[in-house]
Amino acid sequence: MTLGVLAVLAMAFVMFAGFWTDWLWYRSVAYSSVFTTTLWTKIGLFLVFGLLMAVAVGLNIWLAHRLRPPLSAMSLEQQSLDRYRMSLAPYKKWVLLAITALVGLIAGASASGQWRTWLMYVNGVAFGQKDPQFHLDVSFYAFDLPWYRFLLGFGFAATVLSLIAAAMTHYLYGGLRVTSPGARATGAATGHLSVLLGVFVSLKAVAYWLDRYGLAVKSSDFKATDNWTGLRYVDANAYLPAKTILFCIAAICAVLFFATLWRRTWQLPVIGFGLMVLSAILIGGLYPAIVQKFQVQPNEQAKEAPFIRKNIEATRDAYDIDNAQVDDYSGKSTTDDDAKLRASANDAASYRVMDPNVVSPAFQQLQQKRNYYQFPKTLDVDRYKDAAGKDQDTVIGLRELNLDGIPKRNWINDHFTYTHGYGAIAAKGTTTGKNPKGSPDFTESGLPTSGEFPKYEQRIYYGEKTEQYSIVGGPQKELDYEEDGEKTTSYQGDSGVSLSNAFNRAAYAVAFSEPQILYSGAIGDGSRVLYNRTPKERVEAVAPWLTIDGDAYPAVVNGRIQWVVDAYTTTNGYPYASRTTLGDTTADSLTTNQRAVVAQQNQVNYIRNSVKATVDAYDGKVKLYEWDTEDPVLKTWRKAFPGTVEPRADIPQELVDHLRYPQDLFKVQRELLTRYHVTNPAQFYSGSDAWQVPDDPTNKESGAVPPYYLSIKMPDQTAQKFSLTTTFTPKGRPDLGAFMAVDADAASKDYGTIRLLRVTTTVKGPGQVQSELNGNDDVAEFVRNLKGTDSDIEYGNLLTVPLEGGFLYIEPVYTRGGTQNYPLLRKVAASYGSKTVFENSLGEALNAVFGVTDSGTTPPDTTRPPGTTEPPATGDAALKKAIADAQKAYSEGEAALKEQDWAAYGKAQADLQDALQRAAAAQPKSGSANGAGGAKDSAKDGAKATDSATGSDEKGKPAGTDTSG
Repeated sequence: MTLGVLAVLAMAFVMFAGFWTDWLWYRSVAYSSVFTTTLWTKIGLFLVFGLLMAVAVGLNIWLAHRLRPPLSAMSLEQQSLDRYRMSLAPYKKWVLLAITALVGLIAGASASGQWRTWLMYVNGVAFGQKDPQFHLDVSFYAFDLPWYRFLLGFGFAATVLSLIAAAMTHYLYGGLRVTSPGARATGAATGHLSVLLGVFVSLKAVAYWLDRYGLAVKSSDFKATDNWTGLRYVDANAYLPAKTILFCIAAICAVLFFATLWRRTWQLPVIGFGLMVLSAILIGGLYPAIVQKFQVQPNEQAKEAPFIRKNIEATRDAYDIDNAQVDDYSGKSTTDDDAKLRASANDAASYRVMDPNVVSPAFQQLQQKRNYYQFPKTLDVDRYKDAAGKDQDTVIGLRELNLDGIPKRNWINDHFTYTHGYGAIAAKGTTTGKNPKGSPDFTESGLPTSGEFPKYEQRIYYGEKTEQYSIVGGPQKELDYEEDGEKTTSYQGDSGVSLSNAFNRAAYAVAFSEPQILYSGAIGDGSRVLYNRTPKERVEAVAPWLTIDGDAYPAVVNGRIQWVVDAYTTTNGYPYASRTTLGDTTADSLTTNQRAVVAQQNQVNYIRNSVKATVDAYDGKVKLYEWDTEDPVLKTWRKAFPGTVEPRADIPQELVDHLRYPQDLFKVQRELLTRYHVTNPAQFYSGSDAWQVPDDPTNKESGAVPPYYLSIKMPDQTAQKFSLTTTFTPKGRPDLGAFMAVDADAASKDYGTIRLLRVTTTVKGPGQVQSELNGNDDVAEFVRNLKGTDSDIEYGNLLTVPLEGGFLYIEPVYTRGGTQNYPLLRKVAASYGSKTVFENSLGEALNAVFGVTDSGTTPPDTTRPPGTTEPPATGDAALKKAIADAQKAYSEGEAALKEQDWAAYGKAQADLQDALQRAAAAQPKSGSANGAGGAKDSAKDGAKATDSATGSDEKGKPAGTDTSG
């Protein structure tokens, strides 16, 4: 008995531990109201609907038993059931209780999962917009209709279970006879079951009535677009009247079933039910098919035009793309002035040559410092002030903890000693560093970090890679760093849950399946456990009604590192708005391995970036800020969870400076705009102007091109604005169809303004530009030079920038391998119009693509007659300059060899050869020219010696390299 009691208590504690640790966690983050509101809502729904189901089923079983006939004249069929009745007789009450309890528990558990539906129903706020068919506020479809459907489904379930239970009870006690001759059912059983069937048919009538409104949010296949939502011609002119007629028939049929209480016959109800089924087939199925076949299909475009217009307007409003500005853009340069184009290119954009999707390994190699630190595979882009106080596009990543790099893995090291990352590393997005050449130009680096950031708390206890729990603040010290090197520390923050008492330790030992938590000496006074440590986990936990963006990004604000998390409110009930699946729409070429997509795979047809959330990287504090002040869905949730979302006015300005337009929302909008940029129903139906998001031409993995954050100047704008950009191609074609940009700077008055440049001529698309680049002779030679060096070429982001009526493409090109296993920027490709160039730097690429020099003027070739060349310079001055140039080229060649920069080495060798030729030409004809000859021989010998030592041939290429073709 003692062991049994202990076993029951142990099981009860295991079940209680999860609940208790959840409560402690919510209390530690100051969001206990979310826990209690959700908990009491679930409990209330469980009790109410569990009790209703139990009462419904139990009452009908009891009533069927009460209405049983006398058993004095039993048939052979009833005699065979006698042994079952006899065995149940002593336990009738217990069997009734068990059945009702079981169905009640199942129903209650199912109902508790509808807590979101209930809270939205009771707290619903009006949208202030009405649907065009029934003229009801959108809130009816978003908040009310889902709850009515749940109630209807629960009613059907309760009725069917009651009907089955009552029929079985009647059969067991003789009220129903299946095989015996004579009456099939007693009058009491007939009346009882007829009433239940009448309730079922009544619910079906209600279902028909609700189906009328459901047509406004119904999805269907339609030629005009995928995931069509809302009424079409056949719905409005066939299904809608059919549902009304079927509602009336079902109501009449229900009355006939209820009438059996007096008539005690099923003849009329059965006839009525048969007519209802036949009507459902003819009126609800056949008639709409006839209308579709003979009225709609012969002239579908004209018939569907009014409904297409409604769908376009609703979809554009639901996804907040109704105010997108669409402008025609030729795509061809409006000027032939190369100098003007070159000058305009300087102001058109801040060209990011540091691709955050490529350079993470460079951060890892140059700034990791310890094996137990790591950077995310995809870095983030933000804006920080430079030394002159001007905003500059910055690539940033946090040095987070990597348990796999710990020298010795054990429980103490994993959870007590190595507890946090250290420091934010940042680099300029538009320039490169010089050590080594082509590396990131760091503005914040080192361990601890130093640079352009003001002093800030560098310890990172909460991050995207911090998925394990840590126990801090107790007797066991943590590894840390200070200015003079490695130190130990003890966590001073107030986050986490205290483990000072034995009860909490036991609960977490059970919750984490780690018994050492209960008895370890490393835990004592002051010990706190930190868990749920990723920004997404924390925001999802404190706001389970939000949909979280796939990319949280760090920002150094007011002396702390804050994770910024964009969050969305969504609904699936916006009438006429087409649906999209978030997980599919937000996927691109980078989401497969490098960043998490939105977890929710559910379909939505309304989305707003209504909340900006922050998570402190040191103490884990979560703050939710209202962002969209007009969103009725957010207003509804704020009523349900008062005090959890802070007003927009409370956002610190320093934080606003780092807020940006979220990527996942942008990707949803761009996917919708592939079709919904068209507002003419006839053109929309034909699909003649449909676009598509092109595949990423720079990525080996298949997938849509990701959007890029970039400071650009759109046509008619006077200054660059931090923007999120993407491109479109016409459906089924590779050329450029349109360019899209949204003002992504939260501090801008034009934040969120979407601009589309619809290309009106044939312009190369991203894939075509990449193909031209791959076939470029300079690129081919560059790739050949990499053979034998264990290096490989790696393409960066292909940036598209509107420029003087045309489009300028810029693409950084990296090499990776050899002595350095991380990407270094070696080349920059540029394309404008029909010209594609491949140069050593961004400036050279811009000069080359526009045919100008550094000064912005065309090369000076107009002073000599056509076909003549400038004679070589002679004399002592020319000789001295040639010798100096040779020495300089020789030094640059040696420096390039050390860095294995074969492109720079080849250029240096070419410069050396040119200088030697000039030196030979500058010598006097009759003199000995000892100095010149000595310089020439010395330089040649030096070059040959260098080539011999490095295994290179005389042209500066690796020995054995095939330079043919």
